[in-house]
Amino acid sequence: MDPHLLRKLNAARRDRQAAILITGLEDGRNRLVMWGDPVAGDLGAAIGKTFLSGKSGTVEADGQRFFLNVHLPSPRMVIIGAVHISQALAPMAAMTGFDVKVIDPRTAFATEERFEGVDLVADWPEDALKDQPLDAFTALVAVTHDPKIDDWPLISALKAQAFYVGALGSRKTHARRVERLTQAGVSGQEIARITAPIGLDIGAQSPSEIAVAILAQTVLALRRPVDTAASGQRVSDT
Repeated sequence: MDPHLLRKLNAARRDRQAAILITGLEDGRNRLVMWGDPVAGDLGAAIGKTFLSGKSGTVEADGQRFFLNVHLPSPRMVIIGAVHISQALAPMAAMTGFDVKVIDPRTAFATEERFEGVDLVADWPEDALKDQPLDAFTALVAVTHDPKIDDWPLISALKAQAFYVGALGSRKTHARRVERLTQAGVSGQEIARITAPIGLDIGAQSPSEIAVAILAQTVLALRRPVDTAASGQRVSDT
């Protein structure tokens, strides 16, 4: 591989940026395409599908054959709130392939006994995320019902273009949240990206069922983002 391309690829992986190394199978030429780079024609469509699937492979496009070697950051899930839903969600998300972190400054909730084997940080989100900020391959799940804890990571996730931003609460709770975020300078377009009520509408009632609904919606946002806005949402009065 061209040393210049290798340096770019290594830098992308270090910075948690998605990239595809394209190799022409006829001429052996390589090029690196980053997530969001415009590529026209059938090749561009194939690149888009490969980014979404995360699977490398051979494609035929524009009369040529290419091997698309995709490099995606590991998807992360940052859960704000060490509550009952989080106790069920964290291990399920980890089994699904997410790097999971649970953050809650309330030490009565954020205990190793309640979250055995989970990356748990008993601190404010502003401090807990200093060394590993949110990014486009992060799902942010806010479930504390406490604006002092939830609002900062919600705003940060929107600014970072996190692929999923969800918040627990009823429509009345979310309306008050919208007012606060608007006063904080967040645009209406950004606020509209928050999924609230959180989770797919599967009639979930128990914390474990709600966790299933949240995880399913998160996977949908990761793999089929164009369908997420049209997906059903769970109505919560909690």
